[in-house]
Amino acid sequence: MAQALAEFAQREFPRAEPAQLRVVVLVPCFNEEAAVATVVADFRKNLPSAEIFVYDNNSSDRTVAVAREAGAQVRSERRQGKGHVVRRMFADIDADIYVLVDGDATYDAASAPRMIDALLSDHLDMVVGLRVDQAEAAYRPGHRTGNRMLTGFLSAVFGQAFKDILSGYRVFSRRFVKSFPVLSDGFEIETELSVHALELALPVAEIETPYYARPEGSFSKLNTWRDGFRILGTILKLYRSEKPLRFFTAIGAFLTLIAVGLAIPVIVTYLETGLVPRLPTAVLSMGLMILAVLSVSSGLVLDTVTRGRREMKLLAYLSQAAVEKN
Repeated sequence: MAQALAEFAQREFPRAEPAQLRVVVLVPCFNEEAAVATVVADFRKNLPSAEIFVYDNNSSDRTVAVAREAGAQVRSERRQGKGHVVRRMFADIDADIYVLVDGDATYDAASAPRMIDALLSDHLDMVVGLRVDQAEAAYRPGHRTGNRMLTGFLSAVFGQAFKDILSGYRVFSRRFVKSFPVLSDGFEIETELSVHALELALPVAEIETPYYARPEGSFSKLNTWRDGFRILGTILKLYRSEKPLRFFTAIGAFLTLIAVGLAIPVIVTYLETGLVPRLPTAVLSMGLMILAVLSVSSGLVLDTVTRGRREMKLLAYLSQAAVEKN
């Protein structure tokens, strides 16, 4: 009888099978003819159920043709810059798990399943591939030092450490991607991704992954000084927009110190003689003090605006269902 009831229940009310999580691999490319086929093949081997999208950014070589021949779905973004490409990727593609990797064949595709498993098992929103170089040529001269300086600066500004904020190898949840407003244009996009996670206090992790030298015929598009200053500028802009009270209070305190320094001799002279012989200095001191008060006031107003923006991003984040491991 029990067996018959079980068979009836299974027949009339079949149990739904858990939906397969949709995993996509997103590969931004600019003139990566020599490397993109290797990237596509490696990720197809290690993530056989994933869809691979190569986004071309105005390449002048055979990147598009090589990517198609390798079996990737190829799309394009005409506005030059990695930030523009990532913005287009995140807007176009709907998935449960996103793997973002550069198209230069320097990152280890075999680490992707481990990163995805960490994302699901630990209920994370971002897993960063912490680069462990396998060859001296993996890092160009100055890049390692620049990365450490920028990573340290970000940690000092935002109060939480990433060991490698410039890694181009990351795994994201849908929640992260669909709540992330991409504002950067170029290589500073990795910094913006890290700050987004820090500002919303999202659960993240870093996992060590091998980092290899570029294959022969592939060349880095990153300029050590130019892009380093752009990334530093991005951190300062994000600090101004995300922590305006601290930013403008620091400016106000600096102006106050100058104003007081200029005012002390004027006040001492006035107390001794009853005269103000250096009127321009007094006016300058008063003007700087007014600017200091205005700076702090601006910080207070913008801090309220920033809290509202942060709440909107958090609501966008919470509107997406959490990804659960099957």
